[in-house]
Amino acid sequence: MNLNLKDKVIVVTGGSKGIGNAICTVLATEGAIPFIVGRNKHNIRSAANEIENAGGKVGFAFAELTDPEQCKSAVETVLKEYGRIDGLVNNAGVNDGVSLENGGYKEFIESIHRNLVHYYLIAHHALPALKKSKGAIVNIGSKTSVTGQGGTSGYAASNGGRNSLTREWAVELLPYSIRVNAVIVAECYTPLYKKWIHTFPNADEKLKSITEKIPLENRMTTGEEIANSVVFLLSDASSHTTGQLVFVDGGYTHLDRSI
Repeated sequence: MNLNLKDKVIVVTGGSKGIGNAICTVLATEGAIPFIVGRNKHNIRSAANEIENAGGKVGFAFAELTDPEQCKSAVETVLKEYGRIDGLVNNAGVNDGVSLENGGYKEFIESIHRNLVHYYLIAHHALPALKKSKGAIVNIGSKTSVTGQGGTSGYAASNGGRNSLTREWAVELLPYSIRVNAVIVAECYTPLYKKWIHTFPNADEKLKSITEKIPLENRMTTGEEIANSVVFLLSDASSHTTGQLVFVDGGYTHLDRSI
């Protein structure tokens, strides 16, 4: 299937590690130009080098996404270098453990800024370019928005917001033929997930207890599997799909745990 992504410029926040990096790699393989936005200069340069060494094209800008001015500047950098934006993947965020017990006003608001506000800001600043290209937006979300997790109020609330913004933007941007969808992740073995697993005294047993509950093949979802769905939603192959929350999770969120 021709996804018609050659030389299309796709902004990916948090594109240097984990799911974001997998998305950038698949985009480059499809001939697109992923543009990584994030704050870790070492990781971003390393990810960009890997893509270029594999024969792909890539761009990047350094930005602290909790800073509104840096969000604006990052989008300006994309447009200065390429003159266009054909797609946006809002991906950056962290399950930061800001809960009702472990936190307060300051911590909760900071969590919302880390995990939700920049989704709006990057889309807001990219919108004029997306109107011109009739591009697409994909928001990366989490099962915590529909299942809860416990101990992570800021992150769960942010992901509920991501889901709602996906539907809201899908409606608002209909006149411009801009499609907006979300890919919802449950259990994906990213570097951050691995770090979390190893906070438990019996990490291997904890991991096994989770994978046993994933209905399809009792295994973690891979970053590439998430990326493949994201790239499909960015492409012309999904030209009449908008406002959808697509769960790429091996059935974890919705299927009966007794199966």
